[in-house]
This record gives sequence, structure tokens and C-alpha cells, in this order.
Amino acid sequence: MSALVRLADVSKYYGNIRALEGVSLEVHAGEITCVLGDNGAGKSTLIKIIAGLHRHDAGTFEIEGEEVRLGSPREALDRGIATVYQDLAVVPLMPVWRNFFLGSEPTKGKGPFKRLDVQLMRETTRAELHRMGIDLHDVDQPIGTLSGGQRQCVAIARAVHFGAKVLVLDEPTAALGVKQSGVVLKYVAAARDAGLGVVLITHNPHHAYLVGDRFVLLKRGAMAGSHAKPEIALDELTRQMAGGSELEQLSHELERAPVPDVIGGKHVEEPGQGA
Repeated sequence: MSALVRLADVSKYYGNIRALEGVSLEVHAGEITCVLGDNGAGKSTLIKIIAGLHRHDAGTFEIEGEEVRLGSPREALDRGIATVYQDLAVVPLMPVWRNFFLGSEPTKGKGPFKRLDVQLMRETTRAELHRMGIDLHDVDQPIGTLSGGQRQCVAIARAVHFGAKVLVLDEPTAALGVKQSGVVLKYVAAARDAGLGVVLITHNPHHAYLVGDRFVLLKRGAMAGSHAKPEIALDELTRQMAGGSELEQLSHELERAPVPDVIGGKHVEEPGQGA
């Protein structure tokens, strides 16, 4: 099965600064590719390349087998790549249905009588959320009144509705509690089951392992590992992401030093000893 998106040895430089070097990944329909790494690992740069914000400097970037150099997010969207950023880019005081169609509002009427088709937007928003299994009673409520998890779910449903083939999610569970994170991961899996190829950017290996099919690990802008799920256990994925030997060295350095028996040439008695 050919990949929806394929990056091969992709690099990005800002002057003399290496932001990304030699990164490869594939995104297939009906699968979730998780990109893991700590802050500064290069995850944000990778997102910007896939989303069309930045052009790569080396390597190849293919969409459905065609090599591309995207020039804008609109170009990426036209090719079926939708990106949901951590800040979500919503207007908090606008209703849910208005945010759902933000920038792509349907209209009715002609000439001076042309106006937004509010009824269609309300009905479509309600139906699309329901189709994704999102039970939202009132699409007229301001989206800012929803929880972080609910807002993420609305963004995912919006991408599915507007025909995305690839959905890129930037740390969707980063600011959420355990329960809300579980809700978001449920809808990430629903997008996968709808046939989308999903790129999940995260620093949480536990969340990644729950839903991921492939794992790409980044460290300081370079590849630190690439694994299919059957090839790696959660413990090993966590160890690799945490730095493995580096973490063991840090643990050794932080071990509590034994308390000396003699301080200033005098014997220190244990509590309870002496007269």
C-alpha cells in the first residue's frame, strides 16, 4: 500500500542552525504515525514542513507518490493535509458551528441578498459531531465554554468533514488531564478508523502507544529511532525517548551520597545512641 505522505532524509536549516536533519517517516491511510521527542527535538519544525509553513532544504517530501515543495498551508490543505495546532486557532466567543466552518462558510442567495447559510452550518455541525461520536447538546454555545478535550474533538471532526486525507495533530493531549486525554485519543482513533492517515505529535509515550501503529523518535533534530508497534514494547519506547543510557547516568549522579560517620574529626552518633 502506497503512503499518503512520505518524507525521506528531510532536513531544514536556519542559517547555521540545524533544526532537522535526515528525518524519514511514512503516513498510511487508516494508520497513526506517532512522532515523539522532548522540547527542542524538532517536532515543531517537522509539523511546519508537512503543513506547508516551511519548505524543506534537503531530502524528498511526497504526497501520494508525487514529490512536492509546499509553499503555504492552503496548498497543503488543498492536497488533503489538515493540521490541528495546540492553540487550535478558534474564536472563543463564537458559537461552535461558526468555528466549525470558520473560513469556509457556505452561503445562500445571490447579489445583495447573499448571506451565510446559518441553518445549514448548524445542522451540518451537529450531524458531523454526532457521526464522530461527539455528543454536544448545543452547537450555539461559545466554543470557549467547551473543555480543552471537547475543542480538540471539534477540530478533528472539522478536518474529517472537509475531506482531509492526512490529519496532523500537534500535542493534542499536552494540556489535558487523564480523562480528557482519553476522550481525545478516542477521537484520534475514530479519525484513523474513518480512513485518514494520522500524524500524532506528542512527548507522551503512553498516549502514543495506546493508539500508534508506527513510532518515529526525534532527538535534537535527528532520528533517534523508527519502529512499527509489533517491534517495540512500551517500556523500550519510553526508555529510548527518555534517553536510555543518559537517564541511567543521571540516576547514578543523583543518588544520595552516604552520610559520613565523622564530621570535623568527631564521631557522629546515631539517634538513640549514647547516654
